[in-house]
Order: sequence, then structure tokens, then C-alpha cells
Amino acid sequence: MTAPVPAAGETAAGTSRPSTSRPSASGRTALTPAAASPEGEGSVGDVDNPRSPILAGFLGSLFMTIGSIGVGWLAPASELRRVPLFIFMRTEALGVALCIVLLAFGGMLLVRAWLRLGQRVRVWGAGARKATLQATAAWGLPLMFSVPLFSRDVYAYIGQGRLMVEGFNPYENGISALSNYFQLGADRMWTEAPVPYGQLFLWIEQFVVWATNVHPEGSIMLFRIAALVGVVLCVIYVPKLAELHGVNPNRALWLTAANPLFLTNFIASVHNDSLMIGLALAGLYYCATRRVILGIVLVTLSISVKPITVVFLPFIGLLWAGKGASWPRKFVFWALTAGISLALLYLMSRVNGFGFGWINGLSAPGSIWIWYAPVGLVGLIVASISNAFGLDGWGLAKWAFDAGKLLAVGIVAWQIFRGDYDRLMRRLTLAFAAVVLLSPMIQSWYIVWLIPLFAVTGIRDDWQVKALYFIVSFFMVYAISDQLDVFPYLQTADLGLALALARNAAAIIALLFALYLIFLDPKTKLLFTKSDEPVTTRPII
Repeated sequence: MTAPVPAAGETAAGTSRPSTSRPSASGRTALTPAAASPEGEGSVGDVDNPRSPILAGFLGSLFMTIGSIGVGWLAPASELRRVPLFIFMRTEALGVALCIVLLAFGGMLLVRAWLRLGQRVRVWGAGARKATLQATAAWGLPLMFSVPLFSRDVYAYIGQGRLMVEGFNPYENGISALSNYFQLGADRMWTEAPVPYGQLFLWIEQFVVWATNVHPEGSIMLFRIAALVGVVLCVIYVPKLAELHGVNPNRALWLTAANPLFLTNFIASVHNDSLMIGLALAGLYYCATRRVILGIVLVTLSISVKPITVVFLPFIGLLWAGKGASWPRKFVFWALTAGISLALLYLMSRVNGFGFGWINGLSAPGSIWIWYAPVGLVGLIVASISNAFGLDGWGLAKWAFDAGKLLAVGIVAWQIFRGDYDRLMRRLTLAFAAVVLLSPMIQSWYIVWLIPLFAVTGIRDDWQVKALYFIVSFFMVYAISDQLDVFPYLQTADLGLALALARNAAAIIALLFALYLIFLDPKTKLLFTKSDEPVTTRPII
């Protein structure tokens, strides 16, 4: 599915330091004794002083956690609103300003630490994996205790769990069916919208609310533990899948698990996408190693968290059919794959008694768009030009949105029916990317769905990895400035910050830090410019 270079333990390309390895006659990289040592000396040979970026990232994560006290999302009913420290940080101008600075500076410091850790790798061997795992743990730990950042979806989870506990059908009722629903802290978009999640996540929501008696902070911690399960699954199965594709597993792990977008979206933001993608990756691994039934079960559980991973099923059917399968055989295994998955989903729907109501919930955010999504931008341009001529601009923009979705369906079909068997996982990745990138709405956690899949099938050391650096930097800047919970009644006479001013301040700090990383930092600016080093990770595209 990808060219088998480099294997675990080979040199790191794109780093700012010379390697201690020498090329062998076969073109593979032969390690020197210092770099090949598996224990303490190997760690030194693999990574030059990993403690420095790990500590810097820990401080960045800690700054974000402290900043979340003032600008993270708190439920109106949260008892923390009566804690003096929270009162100062959330209602006084000085406290809010301090939290904005800490959040913006900490988030971008985490980005720099991730980049510097990758630069310090000399050989992507056992020492690099150890450093990556240490970084993931150190950077994720403070975020486990932060006030939810960059999203308040976790409060929607609490509301949906309360619907279940109180006997409502969440596929037919929005959170507004609950008494005092506004005290839960969910976004107003979810107050009337049906739930778009599958049966497994509904049970998780129900258990969390039942176990905590709707206590906001207790519920958040249990949802974070569920998200942590997804993180652990990614940590386990990303290297395994990478090895199957001849891609360095330790580099793939660094690109994925230590990635600031991965940690902030899955831990700080408490998104259920962590569990969805973790289960899907585990399922893909077992399907690829001829334990297909177990793999289908795991992917189906992923679908029962968020149904978007239903896109994986046709590719699993092709994998099961085997290389060189005839068209009749492919259709037989597509039917078997779909039948097993559908049967499991049906059984779960019978147990919870709600059927397949999540299908209706999928259309809830369908008309939402954002300016940086390519299709969203096209829709905005169409609407603006049409409105200037007195036409129904947003009606025509919807046609542009639908065209993007139709194009995505076409690309998915092309990847299913055309292409080499050896590139099957890459074809799945491109199909899934089309679904995400041709939507009028792209959230940062949607991008995190794609990073593990591209990492395990090969992200080259040329423009591809540089594009990832830019993407991570962009979405961190955007998240830092876009999703802030700022107390709305601060008085400007007291030098208070209104929401718009707070977001602008956060954006300026984060953007200046990003520009420093890209253009001025003597270390990291090398990563954003053209390198003369050879490409060592080259998937067959």
C-alpha cells in the first residue's frame, strides 16, 4: 500500500541535526552502534535531549489549563462559578486578560514543542518512540484537568445523556425537552437538534449522567476517560498499521499522538471523535491481519459512536475479498461486510429501543458552513455575488454545498471501484478525506480524523509534512481565537474585555507566535522552507 521505506530505526529526514547512521549497500540505513542501542544509550542516540521540548510542551499544556479557568466553557450550573479563583479569572478584566495570554501562548508553545521534538530525532528508533510516548503523556496530563476548551460539545453529551436517563428518545427530542436545559451549558444549536450519534455513544452518555447524577465536572471527567480510551487505541494501533505499510511506526506515532491538534481536540475539548477513530483504526488493523470478523465488529462499534466511519466498510470488503478478486467475489464480500455490520447495528438498536434514528440526526448540521472550508468559501462567494444582483444568494449557495457533497460521493465511489489492491488503505484515506474536505463545514477535529490515516500510509518529508505543519498551526490559531467563553458583562470603563476584543487579543497573540515559528525562529523556520534533504518516506500515489 506504500513503498516500504523507511522501516523502524531508520534515519529521520527533515530534522535540523545530522544523523549518526550511514547508508548500506542495499539503500537501507545501517545504524551505528550508538544509534542502534535499544536502551539508555539508544535513547540518547535516537533523540538529542528530548527533555527540553517535552518540558516546554508540558508548560504550554499547563498554561492552557490555567487559562481555561477564565475562558474555558463552564456550565451555568457549575459549582466552580462560586470558587473565588474562578470568579476572579472569569469576571475581572485582569483575570480574563491573563487567561487569554496563557491560553494563546501555551497553545502555540505546545505546537513549537511538537515541532522541536521531531527535529531532535536523529533516528526514528526505540528512543524516538519512548520520547514520543513521554511527550504524549506529559502534554496530555494537564489537559485532563482543564475546563473544556475550544468546544462545548461535552455539555451536549451531558444533555443527551439526561434525555436517556429521563426516558426521552434522543433521536426525536432535542435537549430543550428537559426542564432547565439551559443550565446544562450546551450550544443552542443542540437544543432542538436530534442526536447524530450511534447506539454505543448513547449508552456511554446515559451511563455517565446516571453515574454522576448530572454533575457537570464529574460528567466531563468520565467523558474524558472515554476519550482517553480512544487516545490509547490510537497510540497502540497507529504504529501497528504503519508497520503493515512499510512506514516508520515511530514517526507515524509522533505525527499523530503527540500532535497538538490531537491532544487538544481529544482531551481538552473532550470530543467523542477520539473513541470513533480509535475503534476504527483497531478494526482496520485486524481486518488487514486476517481477523476480519473482529475488525468489522470494532469498525461497527466506531460507527455506533459517529456513523461517518461507515465509509470504511466497502474498503474492508475489498480487503476481505483479497488481491485479484473478481467482481462477483468483491460483491459477495461487500454484502457480507455490510450484512455483519448492519446486523450488529440492528441488534444494538433493538436493545436501546431507538432504532436507526441517528440517520435523521445526521442532517442536523447540514446547512452550516465556514469560510475556510473550500466548499464553504465557494458558497460564500456565490451568495455574495448573487445577493449583489438581487438573487437568492444563500439558496444558490446551498446548491454549491450540495455540489461539494456530490463530488465527495463521486470520489468515494471512484476509490472503491478503481485502484490497486496494494494501495487499498491509501484509497480509503483519500475517500475519507474527500468526505471531510468537500463538506461546507470543516472543524479542527475533522482534520484529526485524517491525520492517523495519512500518517500510517505515509506522509512524505517534502511538501506533505510541511502542509501538516501549516495545518496544525492554522487550526491552533483559529481554535484559540474562536471558542472562548468570556463573561459578557465586563465593563469597558474598568478595562474589561468584550467577547470580540477577547477573541481578537487571543488571535493576535497566537498568530504572532505562529508567524514567529514560520519566519523568525532559527530552529522551526527550517521546517517551513524547502529542504535539500532527500525524501525518505514516499508512499506510492
